[in-house]
Amino acid sequence: MKIYLVGGAVRDRLLDYPVSERDWLVVGATPEIMLEQGYKPVGKDFPVFLHPQTHEEYALARTERKTAPGYKGFDVDANPRVTLEEDLLRRDLTINAMAIGEDGVLVDPFQGQRDLQNRILRHVSPAFSEDPVRILRVARFAARYAHLGFKVAAETRQLMQAMVNSGEADHLVAERVWAELNKALSETTPAAFFQTLKDCSALAAIFPEIQALFGVPQPAKYHPEIDTGVHSLMSLALAAKLSNKPEVRLAALLHDLGKALTDPQKWPSHHGHERKGLPVLEGFCRRLRVPKAYKTLCAQVMEYHTHCHRASELRGDTLVDMLQAVGAFKSAEQLQDFLAACEADARGRTGFEEAEYPQAEYIKKAAQTALAVDTRQVLQDNLRGAQIGAAIQKLRSQAVNSFKQQYTLLPS
Repeated sequence: MKIYLVGGAVRDRLLDYPVSERDWLVVGATPEIMLEQGYKPVGKDFPVFLHPQTHEEYALARTERKTAPGYKGFDVDANPRVTLEEDLLRRDLTINAMAIGEDGVLVDPFQGQRDLQNRILRHVSPAFSEDPVRILRVARFAARYAHLGFKVAAETRQLMQAMVNSGEADHLVAERVWAELNKALSETTPAAFFQTLKDCSALAAIFPEIQALFGVPQPAKYHPEIDTGVHSLMSLALAAKLSNKPEVRLAALLHDLGKALTDPQKWPSHHGHERKGLPVLEGFCRRLRVPKAYKTLCAQVMEYHTHCHRASELRGDTLVDMLQAVGAFKSAEQLQDFLAACEADARGRTGFEEAEYPQAEYIKKAAQTALAVDTRQVLQDNLRGAQIGAAIQKLRSQAVNSFKQQYTLLPS
């Protein structure tokens, strides 16, 4: 029985990158031996155990044989004769197929260390094509390491393309897609996730709503990058600088989904795209089972991002209605998330990346003004139900109108 540190912990140690968790591989053992030593079984599809003290995962070395489409279509063999090299051979990328023994010696049969040094994401073997989740994993690793200069190897990109062409990507299930997407949104360069998928034609198969934005033009005066898909990825890149919250980043990415519905005869104008996109967003979130908090913020940013950009032009009552709709009177954090995504949209344009966004401060002060309104009189006026809310909104609108007259207008 031999134990090896494997996977991401080895990769990130060699990269001098933060190691978040450690996975261990056990060669030459059986489930019975693991149980006798106090390990707790947790694996459903193959033998995985938790260490009795550290609670870290220890998996028995195994091989896999493809038996059906999708990521669950495998027969697993975890008998004690499976070697370390056989286990590493079934892994996705060479940089993930290294191990460190108890003697501290690196085991690297597929030149993963060389690919780390050359900043290459390369598949270990043709067996890569047997699991469609690996398309998403490669894209996620691109999102994690793009800022370090990592690129997908040409032969790996071609293999991913072949998997899409063969329909293997169609077998991805919502839970796995969302899990990889959510992780990618938290990485340093989340836009690289979607660009990697686009480069191998997987974006159309997995996220068709986003693929539909590419090739849709916008007015060059406001969007020098012109292409809506390019703008969406630029907005995501800016959101990653402004917020570490995945929900803010997703909202910035999806805010213009409605532009894909514009009649091409009306291009490059996209009148009413804010509300047109809401049903598309609803379908996206339902299909991928996106958590409610993400969906709520995405819908708020989609519907009101243009209002946010034109905040100084809005009447007091319109501005208060917007603040109410985005939850500004319930939570300052909700408002901050909304503003971060809107700022990412405004600055996610060629030549505007370093521009200021004074609308954010303007809206924050308007919200503070509205919240400072004394509502005690309303509560003493014997109003009922919706009448109370309407009276409070009226007072807040009056206060914001006064604020607008005193506040220096935003630059055009």
